[in-house]
Amino acid sequence: TIQTTAKNHAQVAPALVKVRLAWDGSDGNTEGGVLRPTIPKDCTPAFEKLMTSCWHQDPSQRPSLKEIQSQLDSIHPTKGSMIDNLVNMLEKYSQNLEGIVSERTKELAAEKEKVEELVCRMLPKKIVDDLKVGKNIKAESFDEVTIFFSDIVGFTRICSQSTPLQVVDMLNDLYTLFDNIIDDFDVYKVETIGDAYMVVSGLPVRNGDKHAGEIASMALHMLSAITSHRIRHLPHERLQLRIGIHSGPVVAGVVGTKMPRYCLFGDTVNISSRMESGGFALRIHMSDTTAEILRRLGGYHIEVRGERDVKGKGRMITYWLNGKDGFAMPLPTSDMRASESQHEFK
Repeated sequence: TIQTTAKNHAQVAPALVKVRLAWDGSDGNTEGGVLRPTIPKDCTPAFEKLMTSCWHQDPSQRPSLKEIQSQLDSIHPTKGSMIDNLVNMLEKYSQNLEGIVSERTKELAAEKEKVEELVCRMLPKKIVDDLKVGKNIKAESFDEVTIFFSDIVGFTRICSQSTPLQVVDMLNDLYTLFDNIIDDFDVYKVETIGDAYMVVSGLPVRNGDKHAGEIASMALHMLSAITSHRIRHLPHERLQLRIGIHSGPVVAGVVGTKMPRYCLFGDTVNISSRMESGGFALRIHMSDTTAEILRRLGGYHIEVRGERDVKGKGRMITYWLNGKDGFAMPLPTSDMRASESQHEFK
């Protein structure tokens, strides 16, 4: 028959490449030359008996479709009609789908929360909330805020004794310490540039006169923490933190679209920087404006430094912040401070 078929199709297929049986018996069991499927080992005896009867050599001995259905119902009974069973299956699928959707929704909410937390590390939460609802963020004027600046006296010398990786590790350890402290106060970390650390209170959410007290209390905690902080690769070196504080008006706004920053502008920023650069190591130097607010708040230990020249502002009376009522944490002593000759005044 195969040869006749090939001859009949010779005109259509001039070269018959290969002729092979569609089912050559390579799979399954062969009993007496008759091919039979392999029965799985976990098959129940009832199913096995039904299957073997279905492929009986004598067709008359094979069960009809009704008999097969009847035996299947007895082996695996199902309640209700086919439609009922189909509805039940759809209900189970729907419940399973609802569970999957609920799980995926929770995962999406968790990822969204992580993204929002990351964005809030770059911008104030109030600004982030306004951006989420589509508000246009414009620059805003603030009548009075308090700005904190700090740097490290002798930073250049320490860098000359360190590799670049060691400098990065040193600043990361220091700023991680500071970041943990500011979480306890109503302040916003503006930026870090090299060894300079800048924080502000009183914006973008105004807090009355509390801004000066928040910054002053935060500065005392930082000064206390630095007394026990050590550099990993220079354990005998003490970081000489120098702090400056000033209160006054500023303008603040988001600058840029890629890596946007919440920046402050105004003379208050410059004077705060001058308070820091004109101060001493391990001391908190502040302007008369900040000192006056702290006096109104009460409880802060203020010492007059005296009148001195401040670049761009002329003569100003400045003050030292030495402590606060109820503040029991240790503060640096005079013997821990670097000598005046080691300072670089600007």
